[in-house]
Amino acid sequence: MPGNVDRRVRRTRQAIKRALVELILEKGYESVTVTDLIDRADVGRSTFYAHFDGKQEVLFANLDEITFLRPAASADGPLFAFSPAMFEHVREQRRLVRALIGRRSGRAVMAHGERLLHALVRDELLARGARASTSLDLVVTCVVGALMALLTRWADGEITATPAELDLAFRTAVAPGVEAVLAQV
Repeated sequence: MPGNVDRRVRRTRQAIKRALVELILEKGYESVTVTDLIDRADVGRSTFYAHFDGKQEVLFANLDEITFLRPAASADGPLFAFSPAMFEHVREQRRLVRALIGRRSGRAVMAHGERLLHALVRDELLARGARASTSLDLVVTCVVGALMALLTRWADGEITATPAELDLAFRTAVAPGVEAVLAQV
């Protein structure tokens, strides 16, 4: 019986998360209400609140799905080793990504995504010997800005590229500057 409960819980959570994606694509994040989510997912209000505290928690659960491929920060291997897998995952989850970081996503969504990427990039640079400082945070902000610009324009269909082309553009734009900063350590 416990296996059935776990499956039901997963199905309910997935239905609610899917409903949010559909609604964001239809009317934008800011316009979505909990009532909209309940109606679209076909769950009761108490069921919704048994799984999530509100629409923002559903949003964050969806965003966390995008970044599950993050490796542990490492000083080994190429700089930003996470990016090829991230771009590939984004392609596989394009509808989700378009809802979460596209034009209709809303500022709260973008801010959370930026925080996740900021932590990922900062952790990697610290693992490579950078010292925590205002300068490091500025560099990380630039790197995250480049990633978000590529991801949002691609998700919205403003640019067409393969994951490999996105990764190459990202690395070409940011790696030399980041490597210069790391060389100063």
